[in-house]
Amino acid sequence: MIKNIALLAGGFTGEYEVSLNSAQNIAVNLDKDKYNVYTIFINRDRWFYEQGSNRIDVDKNDFSITVDGKKIKFDFAFITIHGTPGEDGKMQGYLDMVNIPYNTCDVTTSAISMNKAYTKTIVHGIHGLHTARSMRLFKKDGHDIGTIASTLKFPLFIKPNNGGSSVGMSKVYNAAALPDAITKAFNEDEQILVEEFIKGREFTRGIARLHGKITVLPATEIITSKDFFDYEAKYTTGVSEEITPADLSPEKDAQIAEILTEVYLRLNCRGMVRIDFILLDETLDFYFIEINTTPGQSSNSLIPQQVRAAGMSVPDFYSELIEGNM
Repeated sequence: MIKNIALLAGGFTGEYEVSLNSAQNIAVNLDKDKYNVYTIFINRDRWFYEQGSNRIDVDKNDFSITVDGKKIKFDFAFITIHGTPGEDGKMQGYLDMVNIPYNTCDVTTSAISMNKAYTKTIVHGIHGLHTARSMRLFKKDGHDIGTIASTLKFPLFIKPNNGGSSVGMSKVYNAAALPDAITKAFNEDEQILVEEFIKGREFTRGIARLHGKITVLPATEIITSKDFFDYEAKYTTGVSEEITPADLSPEKDAQIAEILTEVYLRLNCRGMVRIDFILLDETLDFYFIEINTTPGQSSNSLIPQQVRAAGMSVPDFYSELIEGNM
């Protein structure tokens, strides 16, 4: 029997367009013989399905739509919203209440992993995993630049604690640049992270539970011509180079896979996530950056690259994310 899939796209953040690109690629790659796919646009003021020039509102009482007089109920929700409300647990909580399964981590894991500081606390202590020294600042509190400058070593990254796609992020080299960077980050979030810069090679790697087994995808190395992998570097063609699979020794590759598996288990992840990390220059020590629980899925995005590098088909990968979570 063909299943009705609600493909949730949009959201409330600056990553709205990135989410729509992800949804387009997923829709193209979902097997038409197995799934009827309905892209549901999620905005602050409206949830709707587009049929030609018509916008059909979602009935939030049971998460259904009525198309040509026929009520369509969904068997599964494929969330591809980056940031709130699709990555931080809000949408997951709603779907749990209307009893519709979905492809991502549950409410608790989504909410915790969206918070960079909380995530670092939970993964701390995993064998072989290091984290950069950092301070968390709250918008409502005072911020003493002198204390920050004397506690942490420059250069520093200043970033929203709950943001994505490097929106609101800055790299600063001295105390004079801190106030502007802090203001920029607070424009995106009520709490921010000030973190020491880790000099090394930057990587990202997907991990998913497929056919009941945790599967670590090949790593991608990110080489950018910018000072760091910011929004422009992520989404502007030619600014960054992404090498998949990354050039890693078999021993280091296996060690990283082991660390990532432990992160996935410790955070109680479900479905597909992507973990960003740095291998420190000289020592190649593993430094955890963050975890993304609804990573980008445009055709050029990192997870599809890694799925193809692993010798899997992208449609089969998405299909398994649905079947394995129903």
